[in-house]
Amino acid sequence: MKTGTMETGTMTSLDSYRLLGRSGLRVSPLALGTMTFGQDWGWGSDAGEARRIFDLYVDRGGNFVDTAVNYTDGASERITGEFIKDKRERIVLATKFTMAREPGNPNAGGNHRLNMVRSVEQSLRQLGTDRIDLLYLHAWDMTTGPEEVMRGLDDLVRSGKIHYAGICNTPAWRVAQMQAIADLRGWSPFVALQIEYSLVERTVEHELIPMAAALGMGVLPWSPLGGGVLTGKYARSDVADSGDAAVAPTRKGVIASSGHLTARSIGIAETVRAVADEIGATPSQVAIAWTLANPAVTSPILGARTVAQAEDNLGALDLALSPEHIERLDRASAPEPIFPARFVGRPMVRQLIFGGASVGRRV
Repeated sequence: MKTGTMETGTMTSLDSYRLLGRSGLRVSPLALGTMTFGQDWGWGSDAGEARRIFDLYVDRGGNFVDTAVNYTDGASERITGEFIKDKRERIVLATKFTMAREPGNPNAGGNHRLNMVRSVEQSLRQLGTDRIDLLYLHAWDMTTGPEEVMRGLDDLVRSGKIHYAGICNTPAWRVAQMQAIADLRGWSPFVALQIEYSLVERTVEHELIPMAAALGMGVLPWSPLGGGVLTGKYARSDVADSGDAAVAPTRKGVIASSGHLTARSIGIAETVRAVADEIGATPSQVAIAWTLANPAVTSPILGARTVAQAEDNLGALDLALSPEHIERLDRASAPEPIFPARFVGRPMVRQLIFGGASVGRRV
């Protein structure tokens, strides 16, 4: 079931800053993702191209840079740290902990306090900075207690090593539980929720996005282009080949293994391309503009590997989608309803709840 109201797309710019969740932190409406900085994983940008992407973003007024301790085996943080040296006071720097930093060491990964502190210390060294502006828990490890996580994050805030906390890739009920613990204890709350969200991944609209809106977290979609599917680079013939591609160490293999290289996703991408052709834009710009039109979204994360891709993606800020185009994209990509929304949406149940009266909420 759709959450909130998709607003008409409006043009903006990187220096039209937005507040991040319940905080007073001002961030750009598009964040610069740096998982592509470094070639250690076989498909990223070299330092020169990464520098050109970074300069393009910052020169346009962008101030929100996203990385993680393990991206490209640490190269992403080291490269990013070099780039921000003379701009540190202007950059809102976000990184993440959770993922293992040392294969074979059971305590070099996870959400527990030991890994949290050691990961932050490693990030500070790799980034060459004395503080992290926004630290995310990268993914729920299914083992660490929520009190340990929230107390650990609060201690890091109090120490000055981080300024704000966020969370990624965690069930909505668990995030809500931790947010409630923080509020009850007077600990630092989450101000940001980073989740996969795009026209090919809308199941987060069931629980995660409405939770974020209700509990004061700005939503930062990762992979707003559906891993590249929404750019139009793949065709229906690629779906038939995806079984072999899923085990291949290629970009196509990564996308296939994500589950997004499907006939349904290709159909959505075809609608995106049709809208793009009608309004004189690129498919990438349409897909990103669609995420920006959701009032719960603060700042989609761009993951360009080349300056040309970055330039194209930034063009989404100049795009205003009409209500008709948004409705068309919504219809092509609508996720199936789940319980209890599916139950409450039944005419008989609505009759029982509202007694036949027309009741609505002003957004």
